Amino acid sequence: MGKVDHQIKNNEAYRKVLSAFKNQRKGATIADITAKTALPLDAVRELVGAAADEYQARLEVTESGEILYSFPHGFESRYRGFRRSLARTIEKITRGAKIAGTWLFKVWIMGMLVGYFALFMLIALASLVISVAGSSSNSNNRSSHRENGLGGMYFASQIFNLIIRIWFYSELTRSLDSRYYESRTAKPKGRPLYKAIFSFVFGDEDPNGDWPSREKRSVIAYIQAHGGVISLPEFMALSGLPPEKADGAILTCCAEFGGLPEATDDGTIVYRFDPLLLRADKQDRSFSGVSAIIKRLKTFSSNKKNMNTWFAVINGVNLAFGTYFLFNALHVGPLVPHMQINAGSYLYAVAQVLFSGIFSNPLPFITIGLGIVPLVFSCLFWLIPGLRYLGMRKENEAIKFENLRKLGYGRIWEHPLEVPLEALTPDTPECRPRNLAAAEDRIIRELGSYAVPDVTLDNRGNPVYSFTELEREKDALKKYRASLDRGASSLGKTVFDSEE
Repeated sequence: MGKVDHQIKNNEAYRKVLSAFKNQRKGATIADITAKTALPLDAVRELVGAAADEYQARLEVTESGEILYSFPHGFESRYRGFRRSLARTIEKITRGAKIAGTWLFKVWIMGMLVGYFALFMLIALASLVISVAGSSSNSNNRSSHRENGLGGMYFASQIFNLIIRIWFYSELTRSLDSRYYESRTAKPKGRPLYKAIFSFVFGDEDPNGDWPSREKRSVIAYIQAHGGVISLPEFMALSGLPPEKADGAILTCCAEFGGLPEATDDGTIVYRFDPLLLRADKQDRSFSGVSAIIKRLKTFSSNKKNMNTWFAVINGVNLAFGTYFLFNALHVGPLVPHMQINAGSYLYAVAQVLFSGIFSNPLPFITIGLGIVPLVFSCLFWLIPGLRYLGMRKENEAIKFENLRKLGYGRIWEHPLEVPLEALTPDTPECRPRNLAAAEDRIIRELGSYAVPDVTLDNRGNPVYSFTELEREKDALKKYRASLDRGASSLGKTVFDSEE
């Protein structure tokens, strides 16, 4: 037990098993935990044994020989050694550091976007003030200064016009929100800005991140609801895999969950998973046909569209300023004499004056700090979500086709003798690829490689497919399931209780 414990402790699989037990009020068998975690049967046996040893489980042996595991004393580990405590502490620190690192990265992105915008606005404000002051006091050199001063005033005024619009929009939105929620007891909290910015750049969590586990759990639930038996067409409808891939995948499931292929009297191959039936959880797992779960489509961002628009506008301002300062730093260089300052670009000259009080030579800061860094950041701020959007569209098309394949296989399996193409038409956008007709035709051809259909034409000249081989296989499967002894999977009464 100690060797196994050292190998499997402090990993994701072990935490899944513990979580499954915590959500199970009464005793659970190996099959129960396998159904909840979708972990391989042999791995669950080892993990449950380690959990029973560490947390002093109650063991109840039933008449069938199956063991019920429960934890009436809670989940406080009996291991008190220094190494155990150190390992748990390191694990908590590692998880905490990961969370903190992610948070700091999100805050850094927000700081770069908003911080540079604020800095550039301050420079624009300074240029506006200096321009106004210079225009009113330098009357003797009005004509020469007006070209630079008024030009700077115009550029700066346009920038502040943008600021006022952004401020007015945010205040108007806030006012409307307050009116809308004034009759409510509590105003809902807004989404933190750093999360919203991160969502625009990198998107949100993958809605199908736990997909392999979810899909396996649905297959296990279907098997448990149908006497521990499943056929290859049913597995194809649940997994969305074409015949050539489904054949290998179902054998992998047999290896993971104790399944065995078996032939019926007429030679039809079925797959039996007797170990998955030995469960204490009496939850009804009946299915209405082959109802497969489908993947959700990815979204660009969970932000509102207008919020993402303002992020893009602010980043555009940063990009314009960064380009401006880098261009002048490379082509104009330092402005030391007064005549050079007057002859130089207005905002660039103001930045030289402002930062000369901080740096003896402000040119490197302007080149890197006001030019290269914001320019590169702004380009990436647009490039990353742009590439992500293109990849998301392609991935969503693949998801739609996979969902449609599940839907199509399931509907054909339900009524295999009469399948018009209209029978595959989806009801939800998650199952509707751009070229629906081509996708439906491909699904028919894929399934035809497993069971060749007969084709007839209806009154309108449209093809109708008849999968007679699937109908025969479906009848054979129904007879096979009817012949099974459902009582063989009963646990029976408890014959031994470790608590007694």
